[in-house]
Amino acid sequence: MNLMRKQKLRKIHHKGKKIFFSKYWIITYVFFFLISFYFIFAPKIYDYLIVWDLNSDNKVKQILTLGKESPDYTGQAVYLGKKLGSPPKEIPLLVQNLLAEGEKSQILGENNQRWIEVNLSQQKLYTWDGNNLVGIYLVSTGLPATPTVTGDYRIYAKYASTKMSGPGYYLPGVPCTMYFYKGYGIHGTYWHNNFGHPMSHGCVNMKTSDACTIFSWASIGTRVNIHY
Repeated sequence: MNLMRKQKLRKIHHKGKKIFFSKYWIITYVFFFLISFYFIFAPKIYDYLIVWDLNSDNKVKQILTLGKESPDYTGQAVYLGKKLGSPPKEIPLLVQNLLAEGEKSQILGENNQRWIEVNLSQQKLYTWDGNNLVGIYLVSTGLPATPTVTGDYRIYAKYASTKMSGPGYYLPGVPCTMYFYKGYGIHGTYWHNNFGHPMSHGCVNMKTSDACTIFSWASIGTRVNIHY
């Protein structure tokens, strides 16, 4: 009787142990599947959300609302999942100087012979006054998954400093920003220095000094032509 009872207990114990390990492996498989899914698909999902956000019909309204806000340099910048700290200390001073100059050429149609060309294949930006070439600058445009739009546009908003945010990124105090189509703009860049190579979520990244030169040169209404 005792022997049968012991055998029965052993079977129950063995069965319980087998069920435990089966559940353990299932949980382990599910865990690794979710981790793999995240690392494979999360970047693609973020890219899709970024493109959707930049092209949303409400984006222009959001950007024009930003013009009523005071510049903020205290937030922690986040770009491509990396924390970058606050904007460099020289940016607030640069913005103050631009504002002191009155942000020249703000009137629609002023200097209407001036236009901007962005060549995506060359990763270069050209400024023109009619048919006369004024300047050539290295830029960083959109990555393959978040490309810069192509076509003919007009600058519709200029901010000496503004914040940019979207899925997976937050950038306070972005200097010398010129929006030309929905959420796409030309602006100064303090979070990378890899100009001449695609780097952005779709905007045209420039050295801050270069962007501010163009900011003072261009006006609201200045034509922006982007092509390969």
